Formats: sequence, structure tokens, C-alpha cells
Amino acid sequence: MLLDVKSLFSGEAREIPFSYELDLSETRMNGGRPFVTPVAAEGRAVCSAGSVQVEVSVSFDFQAPCDRCAVLTRRRYVYQFSHVLAPSLEQEEDDYIPVEDYKLDLDELLRSDILLELPYKFLCREECKGLCPSCGKNLNEGPCGCHSRQVDPRLEVLKKLIN
Repeated sequence: MLLDVKSLFSGEAREIPFSYELDLSETRMNGGRPFVTPVAAEGRAVCSAGSVQVEVSVSFDFQAPCDRCAVLTRRRYVYQFSHVLAPSLEQEEDDYIPVEDYKLDLDELLRSDILLELPYKFLCREECKGLCPSCGKNLNEGPCGCHSRQVDPRLEVLKKLIN
């Protein structure tokens, strides 16, 4: 969605509300497509004190395998984003988003914001125990019966000295 903010910079308007859905279903992450619902975006662009600020609230469902136990987990995320717009930048500044021709590409901005905000590790729950390194059993379902203490095969020779 292209948002025309020229009327805000010229002073003709004080606020431009918007509401739309962003389809990220084709976005691939870790070999899958985790965005199972469209991203619902609702917000406004506001002119105040000579600057234009965009405030957006997004919500979506995200489904991916747990990074510890590989169980497919679905979670709802809600994020808030805010950016200050500038018609042009003399120097590179991270605090401002440049809007060429007074048009802001909301799709690209929100896609970047969402991907940066997602957790680095996706877990089914915070206390996930993962999989047994020997037999591969999901330890969240109970103990596996393997020896609880595995000896590194490179140190097996030292174990013989103890005996």
C-alpha cells in the first residue's frame, strides 16, 4: 500500500488514518511459510510540530516448528511501530524514514519491522526441554530412559583409566 503523505507535509491535513491487510504468506523462513493469516495493519499518519509520524498496530498468526523440540506451534503476535518521516535527507539518519515524492511504501516498511521484531528462537514454550540427543525423544513428554549422562567418545579412553 502506498500512503500519500503530501497533504500532511503541506499542512492541508492533520491526520490520515488507514487500515488494510498485508499478505506475507509467500515469505519463506527456515524452509517454511510461517505467516498463516494476513497481517492486519491499522494506524495513522499524523502531522505535529512540522514533522510527520506514522503509528501502526499489526496483528497476525505465526506458525513454525519449535527450535528445541520441533513441535509445530502457532502463536498470535501483536506489535506497535512508530516512525518519523522526512521528505528528504541530507545525510543518512536512522531516526527518519525518507519518503520520495511524498509516497510511503507501507508494505515494505511493515514487512521489515515485523521480520526484525520476530523472536530469534521460536519456542513452543519458554521451559521447553527439547529432544534427547541420543534417541531423539521429545523430553517434554517425559524422560526417555537413555543414560542420563553421556560420555564424549573422545574421552572414552580416559574412562578406562578410572576403572
